[in-house]
Amino acid sequence: MSKMQKAWFYNEYGSSNVLQFGDLPVPTAGPEEILVKVRAAALNPADFKLRAGAFPHNKFPVVPGCDVCGVVEEVGEGVTKFKKGDEVYCNIQLVIAGRPKPSAGTLAQYTVVEQHLVAHKPNNLSSEEAASLPVALLTGQEAFDMVNFERGQSVFVVGGAGGVGSVAIQLAKHVYGASRIVSNASTGKLEFVKSLGADLVVDYTKQSYDQVPEKFDFVFDTIGDSFKSYVLAKEEAPIIDIAKLEPHPRAKYFFVTSLGSHLDRFREYLESGKVKAVIDPKSPYSFSEVLEAFKHLESGRARGKIVISPIE
Repeated sequence: MSKMQKAWFYNEYGSSNVLQFGDLPVPTAGPEEILVKVRAAALNPADFKLRAGAFPHNKFPVVPGCDVCGVVEEVGEGVTKFKKGDEVYCNIQLVIAGRPKPSAGTLAQYTVVEQHLVAHKPNNLSSEEAASLPVALLTGQEAFDMVNFERGQSVFVVGGAGGVGSVAIQLAKHVYGASRIVSNASTGKLEFVKSLGADLVVDYTKQSYDQVPEKFDFVFDTIGDSFKSYVLAKEEAPIIDIAKLEPHPRAKYFFVTSLGSHLDRFREYLESGKVKAVIDPKSPYSFSEVLEAFKHLESGRARGKIVISPIE
């Protein structure tokens, strides 16, 4: 008889009403895989978009969640980098043929992940801080690398208070050496976004994109507003929109590539404190409060990442 665990899952697409809390079998680590005992997980917009049926498939039940921090419980055949008891973090979401692959999910007591997606947790981070970072770090890194961003260039980060935007500003400043970083936020979040490293933060409740006098070498749109934000880019400058599947014709969209080696690249920046986790003030939510956490995420009012912890 399979060992059972508590998990959040859904058996049909829809709103948060389709989420159930109950018992599912603990997954087994296959070759090149790791069974992780979950300490903390974080939510991303992709979680509710997948739940709504953005990329239909026939594999149910689905346990939502991509970001995770936990402890290695068991290693499969061929795993060499990790051993039982290691503290690890990662984005477990694989992308196959340009579409997210249904996964075991992280809103559960245990999850299985391929070893090449996993990295050792930086020593100075709590489980909650580590869980908040993988998707945001990997998305920011891939965006800046995709456009061949060069030290001394300028960037406008659309949505600087969000989960990806708050990390992207820090990467622009401390990793990629941007000469000027501008972002936008609502009135109450202006100083917060500036504290992350932005040189200027535009209040989007008072100023539209076409009223910003500057043009930028790169526009990184984290909220899906590229049909308006494209005007911020210099002529021929790259635009990336990570939130709209069919962005403005000048913009590119991509599914983030999950690799533990890419997370390892940021270890020194995290352990030195140059790049910090940004967790929403209402977090962490308890394992029993996942519905409330999704409601907050889907409101669009979160600041940084929404974290679920502990996973009792």
